[in-house]
Amino acid sequence: MRLNDALRKAQTLGLDLVEIAPAASPPVCKIVDFGKFRYDISKHSKDKKPGSSKLKEIKFRVNIDEHDYLTKVRHAEEFLDRGNKVRVQLQFRGREMAHQELGTQLVEKVRDDLSSMSQVETDPKIAGRNITMTLAPLPANRRKRKFTAPKGVEESEEAGALSGA
Repeated sequence: MRLNDALRKAQTLGLDLVEIAPAASPPVCKIVDFGKFRYDISKHSKDKKPGSSKLKEIKFRVNIDEHDYLTKVRHAEEFLDRGNKVRVQLQFRGREMAHQELGTQLVEKVRDDLSSMSQVETDPKIAGRNITMTLAPLPANRRKRKFTAPKGVEESEEAGALSGA
């Protein structure tokens, strides 16, 4: 449609002629209420902004058992999968401070185990009797879970739900 015809039609309808794609050949225009058009664009741009993610915390101890470690890593993976950041905190007590290298190794192990789900936002830092590290989730299309709940746990939870327990 020619420009003059489009303008005339928009005026007869009491609306505005808005250029949608100026780079296209020929340029693309739309007959709309300009105020409503601007409002819709502002709402659309607000929806695209990611909300602030929550910060979840997982606490470890130096002499953690393997099963407990896997459970905590599984929880951290779940938090990251939901888009939350995770603060990993390792606490030393008493004489454990004499073996800080064991704590550092454990934090490095957590970082490596969760590398497919997250990136390190804050490197591990020793502050008093704690080592803290913050992990931020990777984009959803790059996340890959390593740890999932054992099959026996899922089945027993389903059985409990079915029996009404």
